Amino acid sequence: MILIGIDPHKSSHTAVAIDPAGHQTGQHRFAVNAGTFRRLMRWCEQWPERRFAIEGARGLGRTLAQQLAAAGENVVDVPSTLSARARLLATGGDRKTDAADALHVAQVALFRHDLRPVEPEDQTTILRLLTERHDDLVHERTRVLNRLHAILRDLLPGGAPTGLSADKAAAAMKTIRPVTATDACRRDIARDLLADLRRLDRQVKENEAEMRDALAATRTTLTTLPGLGTVLAAKVLGHVGDVSRFPTEHHFASYTGSAPLDASSGNNVRHRLNTGGNRALNSVLHIIAVCQIRDSGRGQEYYLRKIAEGKTPTEARRALKRRLSNVVYRIMKRDLRNQLAQAA
Repeated sequence: MILIGIDPHKSSHTAVAIDPAGHQTGQHRFAVNAGTFRRLMRWCEQWPERRFAIEGARGLGRTLAQQLAAAGENVVDVPSTLSARARLLATGGDRKTDAADALHVAQVALFRHDLRPVEPEDQTTILRLLTERHDDLVHERTRVLNRLHAILRDLLPGGAPTGLSADKAAAAMKTIRPVTATDACRRDIARDLLADLRRLDRQVKENEAEMRDALAATRTTLTTLPGLGTVLAAKVLGHVGDVSRFPTEHHFASYTGSAPLDASSGNNVRHRLNTGGNRALNSVLHIIAVCQIRDSGRGQEYYLRKIAEGKTPTEARRALKRRLSNVVYRIMKRDLRNQLAQAA
């Protein structure tokens, strides 16, 4: 089995082939254009039994990785942190070339058997794109709303009302009677900001409607979990993808950053907060935990039980997040089993 490591860039992809012993058997640099994939496959025909390893298959190497996966090739994603460590071990420094990087990518894939396989994009990719777009729209709406609030503060006695919305802002602006040219300029800017706010409100609603349709196509039951609505469920599916890549709920909790890290040394057994993992999923678990703590139910009961055991509110919330990670994992595994059973 020949392993082909690829170091992708915007203008070129460098490929290096190694044998099972790690010895280089071939090298080629491909210019990135419409014919890159075709030329790569023609070059690889000399090795019928082959496997590909691409650095950053979710970044610069996404297009090539998806083309290979769609063609039925065996492709794995090599994180740049691993290839950088391999380069440091090989050279003892930070000296690098594209060919050397591709070689180190292949070497990492040769010895690491837990790398994430690249799968063809599916409905979960659409969900991730929609949730990322939703986040961008919400952030932009917040920025516009804050700017509009600041402008109205200078135009209205006592400032703009709290909980400002497009309708409230429009009603308040009807009472504005500019006295100076400066106030007239502020009013014109406020009108532009109000138009931007209405446009963003409309785009957020359209985005959420698309998200609901895409979520329904997955036939997920995640939304049955209290505190987990359409947007959060779409974010979970979009970031997790194929849940079967996590062998246990403990691996899933480590990925979400909800599992504490073992920092024991000698006879001292202790754990510390995990600040790594997928922070988007960690944020989802945090929101679910806050909602369940607020409302009566099993989540609130678990939280209060931890408080009674002497934990601080922060520690009790983290414990609930760890428990919720297990629940989300089990729901996704159950949905996957049901879908496989229906397809059989």
